Amino acid sequence: MDWKDILAVTNRTLCAGDFLPQLDRVARGQPKAVILREKDLPAEAYRDLAGEAQEICRQYAVPLYLHSFSQVADAVSADGLHMPLPKLRQLAADRRQDWKVLGTSCHSVEDVQEAVASGCTYIVAGHIYETDCKQGLPGRGLAFLQAACQAAGDVPVYAIGGITPERLPEVLAAGAAGACVMSGMMKVSSWWR
Repeated sequence: MDWKDILAVTNRTLCAGDFLPQLDRVARGQPKAVILREKDLPAEAYRDLAGEAQEICRQYAVPLYLHSFSQVADAVSADGLHMPLPKLRQLAADRRQDWKVLGTSCHSVEDVQEAVASGCTYIVAGHIYETDCKQGLPGRGLAFLQAACQAAGDVPVYAIGGITPERLPEVLAAGAAGACVMSGMMKVSSWWR
């Protein structure tokens, strides 16, 4: 399967086995990038994991974007930085400009407009479909995704939440540049056909 439209998002707690071999398998699939989203880790442990993840991703020439830990991203010369919108607001404007690749997650059209104004180079919009990661919350749907893509202008938008290989074509048809996939990358799923 071609993963060029996929940002693979990590969550080591979803892996049935060891995380690093699973990350190697993901990177071998050549997604557009890997977002190391292990936000439960303290900074020092995250830095250690980021170094190991970076070795794996570089072996396959897959960019690695670090999540939340901007100082760790600086220290390991990460390829990009993904910040939750509340943390992005706290990041000084000159620090935002330091990143060639800067992304955030958005849950409304207003969030998307703020992300664009903040200098983001990509946006993650969601959650689009119902997903186990957001149990009990209905998906925002394709109409929201289309509105987010329109609000983003030239900034690429990646859909997240319940994305399957079967749903990817309708996500792309709604205007998204691609999709973020977490569970499907960390577990054996239909992404691994």
